[in-house]
Amino acid sequence: MQSTIEPETSTHVPQGSNVAISNPADISVIVGYFVVVIGVGLWSLRRTNRGTVGGYFLAGRSMSWGPVGASLFASNIGSGHFVGLAGTGAAGGIAVAGFEWNALFVVLLLGWIFVPVYLTAEVVTMPEYLKKRFGGQRIQTYLSLLSLAMYIFTKISVDMFSGAVFIQVALGWNIYVAVIALLVITTIYTVTGGLAALMYTDTVQTFVIIGGACVLSGYAFNTVGGYDNLMEKYMKAVPSILGNVSESCAAPRPDSLHLLRSPLSGDLPWPGMIFGLTIISTWYWCSDQVIVQRCLAARSITHVKLGCVLCGYLKILPMFLMVMPGMISRVLYTDDVACVEPSQCMAACGNEIGCSNIAYPKLVIELMPNGLRGLMLAVMLAALMSSLASIFNSSGTLFTMDVWRRLRPQAEDKELLLVGRIWTICLVALSIAWIPVIQASQGGQLFDYVQSVASFLAPPIAAVYFLALFVKRVNEPGAFWGLIGGLFLGMCRMVPEFAFGSGSCSSPSLCPAVICGVHYLYFAIILFVCSGAIVLIISYCTSPIPDKQLHRLVFSLRHSKEPREEIGETGVNTSPIQEKEASDLPDIREEPKFASLVNINALVMMSCAVFLWAYYA
Repeated sequence: MQSTIEPETSTHVPQGSNVAISNPADISVIVGYFVVVIGVGLWSLRRTNRGTVGGYFLAGRSMSWGPVGASLFASNIGSGHFVGLAGTGAAGGIAVAGFEWNALFVVLLLGWIFVPVYLTAEVVTMPEYLKKRFGGQRIQTYLSLLSLAMYIFTKISVDMFSGAVFIQVALGWNIYVAVIALLVITTIYTVTGGLAALMYTDTVQTFVIIGGACVLSGYAFNTVGGYDNLMEKYMKAVPSILGNVSESCAAPRPDSLHLLRSPLSGDLPWPGMIFGLTIISTWYWCSDQVIVQRCLAARSITHVKLGCVLCGYLKILPMFLMVMPGMISRVLYTDDVACVEPSQCMAACGNEIGCSNIAYPKLVIELMPNGLRGLMLAVMLAALMSSLASIFNSSGTLFTMDVWRRLRPQAEDKELLLVGRIWTICLVALSIAWIPVIQASQGGQLFDYVQSVASFLAPPIAAVYFLALFVKRVNEPGAFWGLIGGLFLGMCRMVPEFAFGSGSCSSPSLCPAVICGVHYLYFAIILFVCSGAIVLIISYCTSPIPDKQLHRLVFSLRHSKEPREEIGETGVNTSPIQEKEASDLPDIREEPKFASLVNINALVMMSCAVFLWAYYA
């Protein structure tokens, strides 16, 4: 599972490539990009009130559907997607696009099912919702700390690693100089501007990301001879130097051009892609702070739904802008991108495991002319900075609202805002300190690594949020022990998985089949069911929560105007009834004509998704 990447030699570009982007055209494009992004960030400072918690962390709840949808997409599409999707596409074909297209359905659950309840619950963070739903502090604290740990060691690490791969291939810079510079710039507009600055700059960066990726995709398809030639040549893209590796291991999989693969022998089995992946996606899209926070910033539920539909349409693109260009890179540069012999891989990218992760940056360096090469670097910087900035802002929100406010309940807005900004700076320091670990991790299987970690940790969280919304009988003991039991089961699989390594075609893992033999997407289904069962069994064996404490906290009571009695610290009804006028309660009603328009758009988007799944199945 560990690569041998060294700080100065982790990526090598073949002879004759122009490593350093030093011509005036490229530099002008990059500088222009930074000027535009910083300018938009500064302009956004005047658009909202950043002196309050709602203004800083939720953009004053004033965002329209365009920035909401663009920010959802930009926050999700980090540099890890460009490097990871293209690399996995180069290694295994089109099936990895299923991870993107699954979101077309789940993002509608976010807008139509989950966000209306979060809005009526009047929460800023996701752990805060569970605190209101169940009472007590232990669930909120547990999820806050787990989320912060996952941000530091998975999301940030993956984006940093993939960004470093691209920067080293494109620029030949020292990794620490490049990464620290990016982190500093990202931190400046995150700390000063809050969520409003992020969402406005995300909107600009979404255009940059899509525009630049379209240009590169056009060059790549033109070079390979078109779509049909790609499909034919990809299946023949076998490296010329095999060493001791069999040709069957070095050649593309026979099912490389199929989205849905065998439930028994497929590397991404179709039941896991449909059911297991939906569980992971529900956790990510419907309960992750980075994503949900964008929806909570919308000015109305209609804008939330339209933003989700826009994000869904944009999620169609990664197949054609990232996965297939990765496949093209394998066709054009087979011996480098698809290498299997360790010494050959070391010469190509400095990693004995494999070099599929250089598929996308390799295309940029080899195919793009001056100026456009700078544009593509700007695209990667946009993806990296958007993703990191979103994580910094959301982790600051989690730490401030769920951890610091727990330690200092009387803290005023000014103190909370200062703590949020200081935590972001601390997170940057932790990220820089984590760079050596990033360099030594998962060089050959980046996207699989991300999804497998999510499969081991996310299903219990998804089960608790899902049951919290739809089953009124679920209570605090059930939810807490469901989370703890699910974490224990997940760690029982994750620890040996990473201790033994996942192995490869030519070097199978030594992990016992009884532990690691179940595909991680199947394990996600098992873990979700077991965690949900623990939640329900313990909940039905303990005292229920009365309806008067659930108004506007569950889906069936989302339109309730009754006063809600807050659940006390111990999880029982000890707090007095909140005296809040009905007119002051959150309004999630929609005008019928706008609701119909939004619903029609959602149906059209789902129809597109069904067609794409069926066509490539």
